Amino acid sequence: MKKSIQFQYETPYYQSHEPTGKEQAVWIVLHGYGQLAEFFIRKFLPHDSEERLFIAPEGTNHSYLKDFQGRVGANWMTSYQRETAISNNHRYLNRMMEEVLSVFEKAPRIHLLGFSQGAATATRWASQWEGRLDSLILWGGGFAHDLVLEVAKEKFASTEVILVHGLKDELVTEESKKRQETLLLELGKPLNLLTFSGGHEIDPKTVERIINQGF
Repeated sequence: MKKSIQFQYETPYYQSHEPTGKEQAVWIVLHGYGQLAEFFIRKFLPHDSEERLFIAPEGTNHSYLKDFQGRVGANWMTSYQRETAISNNHRYLNRMMEEVLSVFEKAPRIHLLGFSQGAATATRWASQWEGRLDSLILWGGGFAHDLVLEVAKEKFASTEVILVHGLKDELVTEESKKRQETLLLELGKPLNLLTFSGGHEIDPKTVERIINQGF
């Protein structure tokens, strides 16, 4: 007989600086499978400023990346108790945003970037989050396959969606590209695609390009 309980849980997230409440834009960046937020946020720190805050949550599932010792990585979910992990992610990210935005008198622009596994997590979370999302960047990944389209279409109606992938990214197949393009059409969104010459990675020049578009 399986039973479940909810209990108070502590987990970290990382900020590019202590928010003042005067920032005009807040970036939420979700790492990929096997990464840690402490290191993932460093890819965005060159763009930190008084007007721009970066926040990197960390997946609450951890494991050794090889054997039983050494480097540890985090992930947002596995196939084991998947639905429970998704619910936990939503509670965690909702609570984190409550805390982050509590210092703002005027709501900042909110930009959400999900890399690899973090892309699907981003779309699931954002589609149920009560706040307004200005842009959604799906990098090396895409919309969750189980996304409720009717809900997502309404939620992302005024959100700019950008797809990003490296031309040498072996994890982004032609089939997955076509699926994401089809989902964008079903959501009523234009195809806004950025590519770079690398693989399954965060490309600094592309990050700069996105931010310089006015984010």
